[in-house]
Amino acid sequence: MAGVDYSERIPNNVNLAGDRRLQRALEEWQPKFLDWWMTMGPHGFQEKDVYLRTAVSVDAQGWAQFDWVKMPDYRWGLFLAEAEPGRTIGFGDHLGAPAWQDVPGEHRGVLRRLIVTQGDTEPASVEQQRHLGRTCPSLYDLRNLFQINVEEGRHLWAMVYLLDAYFGRDGREESEALLQRRSGDRDKPRILGAFNEKTPDWLSYLMFTYFTDRDGKYQLASLAESGFDPLSRTCRFMLTEEAHHLFVGETGIARVVQRTCELMRDGKTDDVRKLGAIDLATLQKYINFHYSVSLDLFGSEVSTNAANFYTMGLKGRFEEAKKHDDHRLKDATYTVNELAGDRITTREMPALPSLNERLRDDYIADCQRGVDRWNQVIKRHGIDVELRLPHRGFRRAIGLFSEVKVSPDGRVVSEAEWGASKYAWLPTEADQAYIESLMQPVTERSQFANWIAPPARGVNSQPVDFEYVRLT
Repeated sequence: MAGVDYSERIPNNVNLAGDRRLQRALEEWQPKFLDWWMTMGPHGFQEKDVYLRTAVSVDAQGWAQFDWVKMPDYRWGLFLAEAEPGRTIGFGDHLGAPAWQDVPGEHRGVLRRLIVTQGDTEPASVEQQRHLGRTCPSLYDLRNLFQINVEEGRHLWAMVYLLDAYFGRDGREESEALLQRRSGDRDKPRILGAFNEKTPDWLSYLMFTYFTDRDGKYQLASLAESGFDPLSRTCRFMLTEEAHHLFVGETGIARVVQRTCELMRDGKTDDVRKLGAIDLATLQKYINFHYSVSLDLFGSEVSTNAANFYTMGLKGRFEEAKKHDDHRLKDATYTVNELAGDRITTREMPALPSLNERLRDDYIADCQRGVDRWNQVIKRHGIDVELRLPHRGFRRAIGLFSEVKVSPDGRVVSEAEWGASKYAWLPTEADQAYIESLMQPVTERSQFANWIAPPARGVNSQPVDFEYVRLT
């Protein structure tokens, strides 16, 4: 398997030394990236040694090594999954043709937009999370935050490599712009709405890594099917790293649920706020908020762009090869939601423009699996409460449901009912203030904030009380 060339200034397995123009462009971009990292990356911890994994190969087994490293010294690099000899395009009008090794000229603009949109999410999440280190619930959690941050930084490198290697001057200009936009900035915001939201506390962060990073998994998996082979190979390796981000979200929320349930049971009370924990009703509100924001990332239910991306062979379905159909979808249909007055119904639509909705359905099913596991934690404690995903129409800003107000249980409601009920469904300022009050840093080894349980095991076979971040 291809190892990573660490003798290079930019670690890579793409033979960067063999392309002097590209190497120069990326070496010019590198100090600008580091300047962005020092300005917008994790605040206050740049001089600390962190126990981080770094990619050393793209082999599925043993692809990473762990060691202490200061984040600015992290070896960001360019790693593509191994090429599949004889790979062909698996869907759309070019089905069966050899995968493209260069950008097909007629799809140049569309492909660049797809890469830029994906690339823009990576630095955005680092910006959203830059202050969280100061309120970490443990050294274990602090390490996981920084691991995600440096890998999002590497994923930015992955997209910049594609832009610089395959899109000439246009690509280099887009690479510069990726460092100039800022999450939540009024004048230069990030491209997608969810990446302009604040992540003010660790509960929001765990929800983000569960719901919003999971959208990233589905977008990357769709792009990993691309007929443009360098994009496919880049995304396949990114998915290897992305799995940890989803693990942090799912297990993090499970640990919050577990701690809440322990205090409910031991204190014989539902009001765990007086015990310094997060009540299940507030957890439900945060689920409602972050899930609905993340659903919007899939776009409108019916989309000519989605149809075109597929027909062109640029972006496939999740696990395209496992689908048992003709992989062209010209005559196929798919069930999508429809509004009939104040009722939500369904109808069959042509499958191609419904691809966003199909991907959203895959995502929703995946989200539900994690919620089921959280509910098992509650059940094991003998508590008769169930966390739920709200209806897909709840609090949507994009697509069919942006025109109406929908309750978490899927009823179209009046503005009056929405106004009267929304604070029972969504975090209030008082809820947010309470969560913020819990965000007191815990940085002693083996210690955890009162509102979250310790993990079942440590990182890389290390004990839970390992010195994951050296603060002294």
